[in-house]
Amino acid sequence: MSAAMSASESARPSSLVRWAGLGAFLLGAVLLARSLPLDRALGALDVVVRDAGPWGPVVFAGGYALAALLLFPGSVLTLAAGALFGPLLGTAVVSLASTTAAALAFLVARHAARDAVAAVARRRRAFGAIDRAVGEGGWKVVALLRLSPLVPFSLGNYLFGLTRVGFVAYVLASWVAMLPGTFLYVYLGHLGRAGLAAAAGLERERSAAEWALLGAGLLATLAATALITRRARAALAEKTEGPVVAEEEHAGGRPRPWRSWALAAVGLATLTAGLLASCGVLGRWFGPPQVTMEDVHAGEAGTATFDHGLLDGLLAAHVEAETGLVDYQGLRRDAATLDRYLERLAAADLGPLGRDERLALLLNAYNAFTLRLILDHRPLASIRDVPEDRRWKGRTWTLAGQAYTLDELEHEQLRPKFREPRVHFALNCASVGCPPLRREAYVGARLEEQLEAQARLVHDDARWFRYDPERGELHLTRLYDWFEGDFAQVAGSALDFAARYSPALRRDLERGQRPRVRWLEYDWALNERRRRGS
Repeated sequence: MSAAMSASESARPSSLVRWAGLGAFLLGAVLLARSLPLDRALGALDVVVRDAGPWGPVVFAGGYALAALLLFPGSVLTLAAGALFGPLLGTAVVSLASTTAAALAFLVARHAARDAVAAVARRRRAFGAIDRAVGEGGWKVVALLRLSPLVPFSLGNYLFGLTRVGFVAYVLASWVAMLPGTFLYVYLGHLGRAGLAAAAGLERERSAAEWALLGAGLLATLAATALITRRARAALAEKTEGPVVAEEEHAGGRPRPWRSWALAAVGLATLTAGLLASCGVLGRWFGPPQVTMEDVHAGEAGTATFDHGLLDGLLAAHVEAETGLVDYQGLRRDAATLDRYLERLAAADLGPLGRDERLALLLNAYNAFTLRLILDHRPLASIRDVPEDRRWKGRTWTLAGQAYTLDELEHEQLRPKFREPRVHFALNCASVGCPPLRREAYVGARLEEQLEAQARLVHDDARWFRYDPERGELHLTRLYDWFEGDFAQVAGSALDFAARYSPALRRDLERGQRPRVRWLEYDWALNERRRRGS
């Protein structure tokens, strides 16, 4: 009795550490999800599934089954299924894939790799009790183990192949018993995708009632899963003549506290990463490359000019004056004119152009290429719906006889070769969060005036700049976060650059008052003017 009490008392600190570690991990995961562009990875997976057409769910299910056979944690892919397919189809896809993986692993263990799996089983003290219980209870114990897993799903699939349970009974019991947990993880993935999409502006903002309904559904799913798991654990304890907790014990019943401390370390590391990400530190690792800006063409006078008349006419005709939104439907009718302009860009000679003429041409080229990109892939909700290998990294654009990606134009031709951070207010990525397109092309003779007008437009609009001196809060477009180094090279800091366009901010900075910076959500919704009835 005293030995049991001693073991119980010594396990309490370990349990507290474990729960603290889990809490830190969950909080850190939430901060990372809010701060890092995790939607990019999800978007890439979404593209693969979408490109497969009606076979998309089948492709995903095949990848899921293969990952499970290779002992990859299934929970990650189950969350992704919820994000990609929604709660119902996602549950169906994962249920089919996980049951298929369970069946295949069972057959491998029973007929092809028995010795190897048995060697793993011997190292897990729980397996002896599980083997005895399965031999006596058959499919019922399999179902209980699936509801309250004592071994990881992927490894358990192999271990069950060593028991005496029948194949058909095992598959049916596994399929039914795994459904509650599958639905829970799929539902969590669906909620996560909804949050990312709302933050990115890819779908309408949900009402408070809708979020409350989703939250209530999550709580109900959690409660039902917890109740089923608790009852399964109690029933399993009876079948195995006591709880099987080999993963937490040494021989002799003493707890293994290092597992709790390991979880605490992982939780602390995740929380630290989340805090750094929320402060914008980690975000720069995932953002655009840092460059040293130099005005390499400053001494080139140049007398030649480039005719941007075709683009000028298109922008005047299809960009809305009040909002800067683009009538892509109308632009499609004038696609031949846009293509003629792109042909001129392909044949351009940059050599005779002076600094401002060259910069104007690069800005216009980037924006014109982006317009053509959208026309090539409509209908779209966002430019990020364009497959990644054809979006900013697709080398499909020809300028002066050389092929470029949009990323190369921005990060290799513009930023490092012109000491001009205002280009970030002139480049347009076909998104509502971008500073809008001008209704005219950039021209060398008026470039300074045009760039300054764009900068002032950004800082006069609450979508990109808001300063509250009384509360000491500055709300800035993410452009200042992603390209902080560019602004700092010219003005000393991003705040000092923004202060050029805000007398109140400049006054407070001169007084030594540093406001708290809040990053405005970047709206990636397509900058399309919607026609009535469309």
